[in-house]
Amino acid sequence: MILKQLILTGDDFGISPEVNEAIERAHLQGVLRAASLMVAAPAFDDAVARARRLPSLGVGLHVVLVNGRPALPASAVPDLVDERGEFLTDLVAAGFKFFFHPRIRRQLEAEIRAQFEAFAATGLRLDHVDAQCHMHVHPTIFAMLLRIGKEYGMPGIRIPREPFLISYRAAGNDGLRKRLGNSLLTEPWLALMRVRARAAGVACNDYAFGVNDPGAMTEERVVAIIEALPDGVTEMLFHPATGPFEGADAGTEHFAWAAELAALTGAPVRDAIARRGVGQVTYRELAG
Repeated sequence: MILKQLILTGDDFGISPEVNEAIERAHLQGVLRAASLMVAAPAFDDAVARARRLPSLGVGLHVVLVNGRPALPASAVPDLVDERGEFLTDLVAAGFKFFFHPRIRRQLEAEIRAQFEAFAATGLRLDHVDAQCHMHVHPTIFAMLLRIGKEYGMPGIRIPREPFLISYRAAGNDGLRKRLGNSLLTEPWLALMRVRARAAGVACNDYAFGVNDPGAMTEERVVAIIEALPDGVTEMLFHPATGPFEGADAGTEHFAWAAELAALTGAPVRDAIARRGVGQVTYRELAG
């Protein structure tokens, strides 16, 4: 029995050709097993074409409700978008809107369903579901994903629970306040999310890394995490790209796109996985 299982996922599949190329390369030449697809992103068609050439890549739905554009016309979700027809970028403000207004919740449900429909129309087999900026941690969105996802055969869902001590040490004892605060504030709800997902028959991970360090999953950091990997199912999320690209979200200018690709394709990470006896899986494989 393999005690440590690892899901390696590339997020933002479809946002740009540079990201799509990196995900394809990391799968063919490296250790990446899964990717999360943004169905309303600019390079969606290119991502789908690549995914169809990669039947062993587990492709999931990256639900976008902030920092992006809707799958529905802006006129169908007027309370979710700004004057440019784009989702809000203020996550706190968006979260309050999602929670308190029934009309907005109806628009949210319609948009989430449209994104599931767009994924289904690709003909790709759904591997998992997660969300941009982990917005599925929001109780309203999580409940909708479980309910709507069931209709579309959702096998698994990401729980962004990052163990504090392993994360802190792998980062060179950096970001103490942020890591500890995130852990203390979210742990009770994340535990309930796991319970609710499993009760709904949806596979989920026990731990996740890359939550506190988006765009900074370098080779050294990834190897350090693997060396300390806890028993159970861990997802590690990446944002690889062949280089900077047009249309990247504000605040991602510091992302080490190419360094994350190098981590996924280099020998040290592959060797660490083998040395520690870690089994690689996808959510669909986990779900059986």
